[in-house]
Amino acid sequence: MNIDLPLSRIFVIKSPQSPFLSEQMTQIDEFEESEEIASQRINSFQIATNLFLSFKYAGQGVSYAFRTQRNFRIHVIIGSIALSLSIYFKLSAVACSIISLTIALVLVLELLNTALEAVVDLTVGREFHQLAKIAKDCAAGAVLIAAIAALIIAGVLLLPHILLAFA
Repeated sequence: MNIDLPLSRIFVIKSPQSPFLSEQMTQIDEFEESEEIASQRINSFQIATNLFLSFKYAGQGVSYAFRTQRNFRIHVIIGSIALSLSIYFKLSAVACSIISLTIALVLVLELLNTALEAVVDLTVGREFHQLAKIAKDCAAGAVLIAAIAALIIAGVLLLPHILLAFA
């Protein structure tokens, strides 16, 4: 006869003279704590039940990046300036779209970089690991390349208008 019981409900009776009793009781306590934490985490893996919640969670991610990531704030400010200048100089819809897309690309990569750093920190903890460094450096490099490309594109599209304004 096979009886399926949750592991947290199975107790091994040991005599009080056993030198390992306190160690085993500690392990049982740790297991019960980890089971409690696991039951709390179940909610974190549930999908959003409606579209509003999906947007709310996405907004929380953007808000977190804006509050905690200096480079994200810098990209938002520079992107806002570039977009404002393109509107001020009445650039074509295509030029404004290109500038908007490059700004969006940089911000998306910065969000992905933040997410990757969080996952790496979660798995590695406070220990140094060469592969964690490589992952973080490569993600930061992707943001750097996109930011440089965005600056070049905005410069090509905006610089003639800026020079004419000062001439």
